[in-house]
Amino acid sequence: MRWWSAANLVSNVGTWMQLTVQNLLVLHITGSAATTGLSLAVQAAPGLLMGLFGGAVVDAWPRRLTAAVSQAVLGLVAFVTAALVAFDLLNVVSLMALAAVTGLVATVDAPACALLGNDLVPPSDVPSAIALGSVVSSAGRLIGVACAGVAVGALGTAAAYAANGLSFLCVTAVIPFLRPYAGGGGLRSYGGGGGLRPCAGGGGAIAAPDPPAPRRERFSGAGARDGLAFFAGRPRLVALTVITAVSAVFGRNYGLTLAVLVTGPLAGSSQDFGAVATVLAVGGIAGAVLAGRMRRPSVRTVGALAAAGALLQAVAGLSPGLVPLLVLVAPMAVVESVSDTAGATVLQTDPPPGMRGRVLGVWRTAQTAWGLAGPPLLGLLMEWAGPRGALVAGGLIIATVIGAGTLVHARRTASRRAAFRRAASRQVPVPPGDVVPVETAAVDRAAKPVLSEDLSPIG
Repeated sequence: MRWWSAANLVSNVGTWMQLTVQNLLVLHITGSAATTGLSLAVQAAPGLLMGLFGGAVVDAWPRRLTAAVSQAVLGLVAFVTAALVAFDLLNVVSLMALAAVTGLVATVDAPACALLGNDLVPPSDVPSAIALGSVVSSAGRLIGVACAGVAVGALGTAAAYAANGLSFLCVTAVIPFLRPYAGGGGLRSYGGGGGLRPCAGGGGAIAAPDPPAPRRERFSGAGARDGLAFFAGRPRLVALTVITAVSAVFGRNYGLTLAVLVTGPLAGSSQDFGAVATVLAVGGIAGAVLAGRMRRPSVRTVGALAAAGALLQAVAGLSPGLVPLLVLVAPMAVVESVSDTAGATVLQTDPPPGMRGRVLGVWRTAQTAWGLAGPPLLGLLMEWAGPRGALVAGGLIIATVIGAGTLVHARRTASRRAAFRRAASRQVPVPPGDVVPVETAAVDRAAKPVLSEDLSPIG
């Protein structure tokens, strides 16, 4: 895990070096802001259209092989781009083609690398591993942005792409030496994560689950549809999607909202916004570290933290000056980082091992959708209400949606429990397929043992 984390830190530094100069490069080559936006859309489109199939690939093939190949291909794309820039051969056609290839490979690379990191630690340490990944990502962003300016100033734009290519090769070189955790009598994935077997040296008999589907079936369109059906039928994953989507659209585009607030109503400079961005980044790292102490986060925890961050955002929109804004931004970044990391833990641990790649594929599709829709919607809100109004209204919208969802869930849970208690008191069989709350089921079985068969299945 230490080797994997070190390699990912190098990779994140390279990625942010490239991202820092990418838009400026496209704008310099094409001279068109519209073409720059189009290149971003071309790179994002595979995530929207092929995310499901990318997740199916991750479930169908060994994760180490999948991650190594995808990292090597991304490194090759970065080197090709660097060569084209260095020799002044990059044009619009090659630019769009490289952007499309990058987006397509990323649909496989992102879930494969995320799940590979989880395979390296005991199941009880997976939340900490995910939190460590968030820390590495945030630190890589800070270092990468700083290194980009130095590299471009000294060696030119092509150096940022070449450095990114080397960072991908660094990860590719480390992957063959990684060994998935296989101790303590637990379970480990095989065949790309589909199915479980007892680990070597484990004691005691372990109930064997159903064998995984054949690789060709999991790699087919049917396998991708199975992932979508599983995701849609899992209420906690749907709730997590709603919380994250509304937060992303109305609350996390601080590069736009806070930049306009600082340089507009607060009459600050670009250096002032740089201070705000630094506080956001440091708060994100601190939040990820704190999230590593959460052993089993729930969707309810994610929602509560996201609502708290949204309310802090609304108050930040009313800040009279830069100092009060910085004071509010710090806890806001911490709370939102903990919420994001806890949500990633739920997303990566809730599904069974053989379905996790496809679940992450569905998530990537949804994430791309709100990532494309969010900035235009937020821009319209800012046009209508201004930067202060957008921050306040966005925070209130997030808190309201989460609060309403919590009330609906509480009422449904109370109604379901009351129905099962009435059924138990009358010794009426529960309809097949209904979910029995664990606490109610335990009480009813103790009071009326004759109903034990009628209370199955228990959720």
